[in-house]
Amino acid sequence: MICFAAITPHTPLLIPGVGKENVTKLESTISALRHLEGELYASQPDVIVIISSHAIQHKDAFSLNLHDEYRIDFKDFGDLATSRILEPDIELVSAVETSMHDRSVPFTLDSNATLDYGTSVPLYFLTENLPQLKIVPLSFSGLSAKEHVRFGTELKDVFERSEKRIAVVASGDLSHCLSSDAPLGYKPEGEGYDQKIVEAVTGISTSTLLSMNPELLEGASACIQEQLLILFGILERKKVRAEILSYEHPFGVGYLVAQIHV
Repeated sequence: MICFAAITPHTPLLIPGVGKENVTKLESTISALRHLEGELYASQPDVIVIISSHAIQHKDAFSLNLHDEYRIDFKDFGDLATSRILEPDIELVSAVETSMHDRSVPFTLDSNATLDYGTSVPLYFLTENLPQLKIVPLSFSGLSAKEHVRFGTELKDVFERSEKRIAVVASGDLSHCLSSDAPLGYKPEGEGYDQKIVEAVTGISTSTLLSMNPELLEGASACIQEQLLILFGILERKKVRAEILSYEHPFGVGYLVAQIHV
């Protein structure tokens, strides 16, 4: 069963050993993530399914990273001290793989010991007091938006049949073009996109995501769209309520933290 759902940013600047003095500019986001960690702990999950935009992606298939254990570290960002070891939930991985095969959903397995930062940053916060929590790291594909929603609905069926308490997290940042000092400079589509995303999340509106103008999507240069489509598919026809915990963009990139109460 699904016991928890959330949306988180994944900038490495949130990690103290990486962000250093910049961490003070992300106080709202960090406070929201700490709150989210407490809510996750209270939900007593057995496993956390996390959907990242920086894991290996395949053009024609969704994917899952399966390894005997996973390592979180931030050596690529100059932090040599922060690390954590987590384990996969083999039983849930097997159930997902079998179901996708039976339903003819394009799906494949990858195997990487070190998790991408899109997966690692949220897990750094969310597993702080749940070191034994098992994980299932997923990635999206190059398939259509509707196929991402379908993948989510197929995952929902697997999760609802499971006796495990399953937490689901969509990890990604919003527009990267919100100010002149943003990584990709300022683009007017950035603000419009982030407003649409907040609207979509508030209403858990799959139709809002599916109806977005392609030019808006391209101009905003976000990395959250596909994860949300999958998440909303997982939540389809469930009684849920969204709570926006924080939204800020101190570096010209939109960071959204939200909990979906299920």
